[in-house]
Amino acid sequence: MTIASRVLSIALSAIVLSLPALPASAADKPIKVGVSAGPYGDILREAARLSEKEGLKAEIIEFTDWNQPNAALQAGDIDLNNFQHRFYLANQSKARGYKLAALDESILVPAGIFSRKYKKASEIPDGARIAIPNDPTNAARALLLFEKAGLLKLKPNTGLSATILDVAENPNKLQIAEIDAAQLPRSLDDVAAAFVSSNYAYLAGLPLSTALVAETEVTEAKPYFTLIFAAREDRKDEANLKKFIAIYRSQPVKDFILAKFKGSILPAW
Repeated sequence: MTIASRVLSIALSAIVLSLPALPASAADKPIKVGVSAGPYGDILREAARLSEKEGLKAEIIEFTDWNQPNAALQAGDIDLNNFQHRFYLANQSKARGYKLAALDESILVPAGIFSRKYKKASEIPDGARIAIPNDPTNAARALLLFEKAGLLKLKPNTGLSATILDVAENPNKLQIAEIDAAQLPRSLDDVAAAFVSSNYAYLAGLPLSTALVAETEVTEAKPYFTLIFAAREDRKDEANLKKFIAIYRSQPVKDFILAKFKGSILPAW
């Protein structure tokens, strides 16, 4: 056994010893974890690989629509999901009557404003079209970042409740298009700039370092790009779910994130 293997074994053993034993039926049945398509699934698959060594099988299920993972969780089709920040979860739960609980934090996924046509936000011309996500919380994130870029000014104290109706000043008369988040990278051929979340930016080959403005520069926005695990309220304390999350939040998975994503995605622990 190599030194690295010994370290991995010791780290995972410490996690497992600190958790309650699983019933045999729970240990044999894979847990199903939902995630949006993209790099978040790569991290979950690494955690699943490690958890299987500890007797817990996990199946990672990718969804292409941000509405699907919470619907599937509420319906009992999956056991956990990991794709959203707590504000998105709260918004969907309120709007759709879901009984879902926010659990531990997983990763930091700062988004950015990207452009294929301009190198600086200040180069975007009058009357240009920009794009933001069409879901409420992420639309607000985008508007805050466009404000940070100096292109818009929002009404005071709107924060994560901001909508395009809260744009108080639009000196360049920009046209704001609301587009499904998964389609925003493709929109870059047709718009001057777009807000793109980290998973879709990664899939589209858009490093955060190339963004006109990155969310990392808006320190107060940190809670809005920290992802969390979610489970149904009536299942949030189940031992197998806690065990998987603990293995995910281990040093070996942290090392995997840092090596693979080189700062575009960061561990939240």
